[in-house]
Amino acid sequence: MNKKVIVGILISVIMVYLSVRGINLQDVFRDLKKIQLTYVIFFILLVILMQWLRSYRWGIILQPIEKIDQLSLFSVTSVGFLAISAIPARIGELARPYLISKRSSIKMSSALGTILVERVLDIFTILAIAVIVLSLADRPDLPSWMIKLSIIFFLLALAGFCFILFLILRRETALKFINIILNKIPGKLANKIDELIHHFIDGFQIITNIKFLLYLFFLSALVWLVDVLAIYMLLKAFGFTLPVMASFVVMIFLLVGIAIPTAPGYIGNWQYACWLALDLFHLAKTEALSFAVGYNFLSMAIVALLGVAFLPFNKFSISDMKKQMDYKRED
Repeated sequence: MNKKVIVGILISVIMVYLSVRGINLQDVFRDLKKIQLTYVIFFILLVILMQWLRSYRWGIILQPIEKIDQLSLFSVTSVGFLAISAIPARIGELARPYLISKRSSIKMSSALGTILVERVLDIFTILAIAVIVLSLADRPDLPSWMIKLSIIFFLLALAGFCFILFLILRRETALKFINIILNKIPGKLANKIDELIHHFIDGFQIITNIKFLLYLFFLSALVWLVDVLAIYMLLKAFGFTLPVMASFVVMIFLLVGIAIPTAPGYIGNWQYACWLALDLFHLAKTEALSFAVGYNFLSMAIVALLGVAFLPFNKFSISDMKKQMDYKRED
C-alpha cells in the first residue's frame, strides 16, 4: 500500500506540473472569481441527483440478493464515495461492500461482486455513448482516432459482456474452461483471478432477468447523461460558449484520467484530463485549468459534505475492511 501511495503522489505531482506549466496562476484565480452562481447551483443539484441515481441503480443490482431501502443505499453510497476519493491506493473501493454487509445479511464478497457489475455497466454504457455521440458529431476539429478508439473499445467491451453472459448462463461449462487456463498460471495470481470471477458471478445474478438488465442499462445511461448535463452547466458558469459535445469529451477524458491511482481527491490527473479534453475545442489553457480546478473542488466538496453527513451512521475502519476481505470465502 505504501508503495502505491508514493507512486500515486508522484503521478499527481507530475500531472499538476504539466497542468500549470506555462500559465499565470493569477489569471486562473481571476477566472474563478467570474463564475456564475446560478449555473453552479444547477451543477450541484445535478451532481447530487447523479449520486442518488447511482445508489438507486445499486439497489436494483442488489435486489436479487436482498432488497435495501433507498435511504440506506444513498447513505452508504455517499460514505463510500467519500472513502474512494479520500483513501489512497484504492482501499476506499471496499467501503461500500463493507458497509452494506453491516446493514444487511448480504455477504461482503457478494456486495463486492455488485460493485464489479456497476463497473461493467458503466464501461459498456460510456463506450456506447462515446461511439454514438462521436460518430454523429459534426466536428472536423476532433481527431479521428477518438472515434476509432471508441469503436475498438466498445467492441472489446461487447465481447467481454458476451463472455459474462456465457459465464452466468453456462456457469459450469465456463468454469471448467477457466480452470484449465488457471492451472497454467502461478498460484497467487490464479487464486486472485478465481476470486474475481466468483465475485462477478455473485454480482451478476441479476443477468438472468432481462427486464432488470435493460432497466439497469437505462439507469446507467441516465447517470452519465446527467453527468454530461452537470459538466455543461459548469462550462456555462464559466461563461464558455462551447457545444454540448465538449461536455461528453470532458466526461470521457476525465473518467480515463481518474482511473489512474493518484493522490486523494484526484488532484493532478483531474486537471490534466480536463485540459486535454478542452484543448480539443481550442479553449485557452488558463481557462481550461480554471474550469478543471473549479470542477474538481466543487465535485470533491459535494462528495465530502454528503459523506460527512452520513458518516455517523456508517462508521468503519480500514483494518476491519481488509480483514473482512481476507475472510470473504468464510462469510
